[in-house]
Amino acid sequence: MLTMNDVLRARRVVAAHLPPTPSWSYPLLDEAAGRRLVVKHENAQPTGAFKVRGALNLLATLCDEVVTYSTGNHARAIAYAAREYGRKATIVMPAGAAELKIRAVEALGANVVLHGANMAGAEAHAQTLPGRLVSPGDEPALVAGVATAYLELFERHPDLDTVVVPVGSGTGAAAACLVAAAVAPGCRVIGVQSAAAPAAHDSWRAGQCVRRDNRTRVDGLATGRGFDGPQAVLREHLADFVLVADDDIDRARRLLALRACTQAEGAGAAGLAAVLARPDLMGSAVGVVVTGANATELELAR
Repeated sequence: MLTMNDVLRARRVVAAHLPPTPSWSYPLLDEAAGRRLVVKHENAQPTGAFKVRGALNLLATLCDEVVTYSTGNHARAIAYAAREYGRKATIVMPAGAAELKIRAVEALGANVVLHGANMAGAEAHAQTLPGRLVSPGDEPALVAGVATAYLELFERHPDLDTVVVPVGSGTGAAAACLVAAAVAPGCRVIGVQSAAAPAAHDSWRAGQCVRRDNRTRVDGLATGRGFDGPQAVLREHLADFVLVADDDIDRARRLLALRACTQAEGAGAAGLAAVLARPDLMGSAVGVVVTGANATELELAR
């Protein structure tokens, strides 16, 4: 099990490569939400998403060529960290992955293999390739690296009573839970996932990892199964878990753009979508993590 010592060690690793990301409030966004919101801008990372923190922490401990699978942000994070450490990386992406996301991974020097109709197909193929297989979810070092974002958030805003975290594999929510339990035990961590891909939500409700249909158009939430490592942490610490519609996520993306000058991909706006859909679950000072900005052209058009 991870501890805060793991997170503090990860902070030293991550700080050698990345500065802290900003977190602040926007009055017009507060007005729309009916409470004070603190927006944590992980969309300001060099890869456009929070996952680079975990990738840098994990690859600092590996010497082998790495192989992983992803629809986009995890792929870009591993490619970025591999370049930083001079490692080779092979990323398996579903055959229908967005062209711009493929190009972004290749531009960082990773080898992209397109295989499968979805994440399950990409994962199955990745398991057949040579190299150290890196799971997007079941890697403790990934969670410890991601947790550094929440350490920054609570150090800057110790008065938060709720933090809302988008859930795909669950590393972000698990990281938030670990840090909140240690430094802000009065703060409730709430997960949010697309209702069109509820595997992590249903796994948490069931108390065991389950598989579910994955029909969401939100890439960062497009997982069809629960991951054991993050789910173990969520079962112990997560206060609640919300499902929102993809259309609600698009509305939240538009609100972030108009009222907070912030570009967010679907997963990055899911936290705000949950605040707007379930205000009864939220406190008066809520942290919302914009986990990524890597919207496709189609998302931007919507």
